[in-house]
Amino acid sequence: WFDRANERLTTFGTEVLYLVSDRAKALIKLAHTGLRCPSIPDVFHLGHDLAKSYALAICGRLRQAKRELEQAKQGLEKLQKNIQTDSAQVAQAQARVAAWATSVHHWQEVGRAWRQHLSNVSGILHPWQLVDSIRQTSREVEEQLRAELKAIETLLETNGLPRKQATLDKVQKQLAGISALVDLWWQTVRQDLTQLAMTPRWTQWAEDVLLPLMYWQEQLRRTRHPVQKAQMALVLQAVEEVFERHPCTRQLKPEVLAGWKAWAAEHAKAFQRASSAVEGRNGYLSQMQHNHRGL
Repeated sequence: WFDRANERLTTFGTEVLYLVSDRAKALIKLAHTGLRCPSIPDVFHLGHDLAKSYALAICGRLRQAKRELEQAKQGLEKLQKNIQTDSAQVAQAQARVAAWATSVHHWQEVGRAWRQHLSNVSGILHPWQLVDSIRQTSREVEEQLRAELKAIETLLETNGLPRKQATLDKVQKQLAGISALVDLWWQTVRQDLTQLAMTPRWTQWAEDVLLPLMYWQEQLRRTRHPVQKAQMALVLQAVEEVFERHPCTRQLKPEVLAGWKAWAAEHAKAFQRASSAVEGRNGYLSQMQHNHRGL
């Protein structure tokens, strides 16, 4: 791994700021001892670890409730068709249908809450908050992620779902590493701004107006999740309005402003949360292999 990566890096005359990957020991070692940079856990794998551990259990409860509801409905129909059926039996069957309908609704709500928590985990990991585009630090991101994981544990316990401690511990250990990405990214931005000898006023414009504008544009382009895409569209619209009204924006000539946007866009693209280009291919091959085994 190191020989191949180092050859390319030497050719381009560049260095690695951080390496995002799954928790494979070889890749962690490549980052720490080979490239001498931080190893950042992949947010895709973190969410996948949670999803594969609990999604099946939740879906299983919902599937069972739907099956019981269907059987209860069929039983009620048979009783109603029989004119000799006692009214007490009909009432009992109706109560059974109502009880299973309530159970189906309950597990549907649990599933929605579960998916929302997984979405929240992904939505937290940004240099700015997704809700209002306020700048945040690694420590603030880590606190939010831990709170979200605690909410997931509460959801599981409240609904009597099996607690898979090994999975929760594995995810817990990765939160600090994932959160560190935010401060690492801000470090590269501020190094650039320091070299440019920016005044505090222009630095504030770059960090709170220009960069979030280009960042949310990039994230909106990448994201496929419909709810997060809608949230990003809203926050981007608010940032665009601030950008257009800001005095610093109005002072710049079009060609100069275009140069600043290009600079900010490069930094926006450098915020890499997952090795998605690789994982998409691996996921495809894994599914193909599974399909062939089935055949």
